Amino acid sequence: MTAPPRRFLPGIGALRALEALDRLGSVTAAARELDLSQSAVSRQVQALETQLDATLVRRAGRGLQLTPEAADYARDVRAALNQIARASLKLTANPSGGTVELAILPTFGMRWLVPRLADFARRHPEVTVNLTTRLAPFDFGAEPFDAAIRFGTGDWPGTRALRLRTERVIAVCAPALLAGERITGPADVLRLPLLHIQTRPDAWRAWAAAHGAQAPAPTGAGTVHDQFSTITQAALHGMGVALLPDYLAEQDLATGRLVAAWGGPTESPGAYYLAWPADRARDPALATFRDWLATRAEDEDALPR
Repeated sequence: MTAPPRRFLPGIGALRALEALDRLGSVTAAARELDLSQSAVSRQVQALETQLDATLVRRAGRGLQLTPEAADYARDVRAALNQIARASLKLTANPSGGTVELAILPTFGMRWLVPRLADFARRHPEVTVNLTTRLAPFDFGAEPFDAAIRFGTGDWPGTRALRLRTERVIAVCAPALLAGERITGPADVLRLPLLHIQTRPDAWRAWAAAHGAQAPAPTGAGTVHDQFSTITQAALHGMGVALLPDYLAEQDLATGRLVAAWGGPTESPGAYYLAWPADRARDPALATFRDWLATRAEDEDALPR
């Protein structure tokens, strides 16, 4: 395979200037991030235009604005720069065994994965696993991650996935919330303030269906939370009934800080997965981590504390 013509291989400095201008929206902000003068950023972009023989920016007052074509190009450049940075980090951080940059869901990552990582470190000291929390879905091409712990159905485009654990939830609340209430079935629970979590918009519908009750609206009376740590605190303070994963509610139920509002655990419409880009499936460090994690998938051992 022959190398592409030199004109199509711009320098990193010019590419970083264009990418920063697209992401930050102004020459001033790009110059600040790159620790360059504004004129230096402008010269880098102009040099890139000359090399590619293409118009990349338009003057907008005293500033620069990328053309639509240049903005598309900048997104591709961003993915390439992230890949270069990821490869460089792996080479310098652990040149012998490799590194896995892993995005995790905060609660599941901390409560389920992290307690098990000590075993992986003992078995594979040559591989480093770096953890970063991410709640929202993201594009592997635009983020510096080799894999991610995700919740869903495991069919994300361009990825492969390993099912780790089914989620079972239980309706819980502070004991004081039930004072004076007569709870004889799921319909009584659904009349209480319901706490909702952004990543599970259909959670209460699924719970109601599992108990043969009429499904409530996607969000009824009650507050909406972005993660389990905040919805747990809301439940503990008597703000409403929350659907918490059994592994997360177990300790507070044992101490009596929370009680089951009604019924036992029900299975959520989804599961936790390890997902990775299909084109990175053979990465040695990722393969080692994935093969180890497969031995921990759907285990029913008590969670380490």
